[in-house]
Amino acid sequence: MENALDINNLDKLAYLSIKRGVALQKGQNLLITAPIESLPLVRKICEHAYKEGAGIVTPLFSDSDITLSRFKYAPNESFDIAANWLYNGMGEAFDNNTARMAIAGDDPMLLAKMDPEKVSRANKANAVAYKPARERITEFKINWNIISWPGKAWAKRVFPNVNEQDAIKKLGDAIFHASRVLSDDPIAEWDNHNKNLREKTDWLNSMNFASLHYDGPGTSLEIGLADDHEWMGGASESQNGIICNPNIPSEEVFTTPHALKVNGKASSTKPLSYQGTLIEDIQVEFKDGKIINASSSKGENVLLKVLDSDEGSRRLGEVALVPNSSPISQLGITFYNTLFDENAASHIALGQCYSKCFKSKKNLTPDEIKSRGGNSSMIHIDWMIGSGKIDVSGKDQNGNLVPIFKQGEWCN
Repeated sequence: MENALDINNLDKLAYLSIKRGVALQKGQNLLITAPIESLPLVRKICEHAYKEGAGIVTPLFSDSDITLSRFKYAPNESFDIAANWLYNGMGEAFDNNTARMAIAGDDPMLLAKMDPEKVSRANKANAVAYKPARERITEFKINWNIISWPGKAWAKRVFPNVNEQDAIKKLGDAIFHASRVLSDDPIAEWDNHNKNLREKTDWLNSMNFASLHYDGPGTSLEIGLADDHEWMGGASESQNGIICNPNIPSEEVFTTPHALKVNGKASSTKPLSYQGTLIEDIQVEFKDGKIINASSSKGENVLLKVLDSDEGSRRLGEVALVPNSSPISQLGITFYNTLFDENAASHIALGQCYSKCFKSKKNLTPDEIKSRGGNSSMIHIDWMIGSGKIDVSGKDQNGNLVPIFKQGEWCN
């Protein structure tokens, strides 16, 4: 498969992921999770990691056929258990300052034809078991990064009308473009990109808006912002003091909404691919922070099950602003992958908040996060509500509305 890809760009992506993505430090260990198809990229990453002085790099691989074999042949009780021992070990590794890297590349619709009840049960069991690892990541205790590999099934999903090799090449090229590695110096490209995102977050933080107001087709929504919230975007400092870029690509600036102060209606502007199900045309109504009505034209039963995952799953944990002119949006591609699609449009996320998005962001207890309005949940699911037809305003502390986005673009 790698023969369809530009090897130089693949190497630049691997180098970028180590230098600016996870920002691996000399002597630091690295844990990588990746689909087995992405082995050529993982090898490049390991090469650059060790050149930068990594202690030990531990890759953990998944395989789509093995995943499917569970849903086809495993006994019924299999779907209520998960590898707790693995996630406990990951949590322990993160407590010992191991950096985290994830490579996305599997077919986003892999489980579409499997029994939805089994998929739902397995997802819930895994979400519960994953808590020790997830909390270290959402609390930003360690430096972490996600990048992507153009898996063949994913490529054919995005480009169904060309042969497999051409689809892989087209998706690879799109990943390289969105990840900003096509220039001669991707490191300098990302340094400049981070600077531009920092200018946006600095302005938003200086304004200290009490809430955001969204207006557009199917959307009339007020999102209250958490007390002491902080806008972030691009490069961020983790609690271990390392500045990294968690998401490559990334075009967003984001913060924590107030879990009790969201009211109005919102409509999705792009499909949400969730654990093998495509959920389209989502429409929800919030009252006092909670979704009280929800529907979708496709995948509605999965959406409703997600909303009933736990007490916090009907409330917001993140709000993010992305201009319609972002490079990913301009590609005009639906990736069926949240890492890319969320960076094509402004979005919100159901579930767990990021505890780093507070001005006093280090070592906040769960009670302290809750008292500021932060949400807690076993899920964190982003879906897009932005487009070139959406206006966003911020309400300042005096009740005045200040334009932020006009028809999907920054006003300042």
